[in-house]
Amino acid sequence: MNRNYQKELDNILTENSGREKLPTLLLHSCCAPCSSYVLEYLSKYFLITVFYYNPNIYPEEEYGRRVEEQKRLIGEMPAVHPIAFEAGPYDKERFYDMARGLEQEKEGGERCFRCYELRLREAARLAKERGFDYFTTTLTISPLKNAPKLNEIGERLAEEYETVWLPSDFKKRNGYKRSTELSKEYGLYRQDYCGCVFSRREREDCRKAKVVV
Repeated sequence: MNRNYQKELDNILTENSGREKLPTLLLHSCCAPCSSYVLEYLSKYFLITVFYYNPNIYPEEEYGRRVEEQKRLIGEMPAVHPIAFEAGPYDKERFYDMARGLEQEKEGGERCFRCYELRLREAARLAKERGFDYFTTTLTISPLKNAPKLNEIGERLAEEYETVWLPSDFKKRNGYKRSTELSKEYGLYRQDYCGCVFSRREREDCRKAKVVV
């Protein structure tokens, strides 16, 4: 059965509208551009802490640049309620251990699914530890990311860690389009590859294949 994750999110937002206390949300973010629309959209409904945990990013200079852009966006973009920021550790060896044996997988395959879980597992663990009402990720805003798989992983981890996953498909209702508009408005750095060394190599190979000799 195909699920409408946007409708499920709508229902949760409606249910929460009657609560006296604003619920808290731990929002795993992959980068500032992807988070822009999500923050604009959800900051009226939640007290958000942006959790930047992406040990897949390569090289380290790229990781640092994305962290700084994320912090800059939070500082510059108006929000209905204050937005906090927390960076997780850059434990890149954990990513490479996870990817071992899957180096030749195409982007969007099993390696990516395991990478989703690696990052969301840390978010679920922190959400439970800190007592957040919900956790979710900005990853579903990308047309290149598998939203059903992300939601499936998020729900499984929520059950494992006894916390609550916030369903989403943020690309819906022109979410991705709005993120590109906000990226231009704030002059955000938009990378041209997902982030890991494997996606970077795949992008470089595609460029080389297009070169006319």
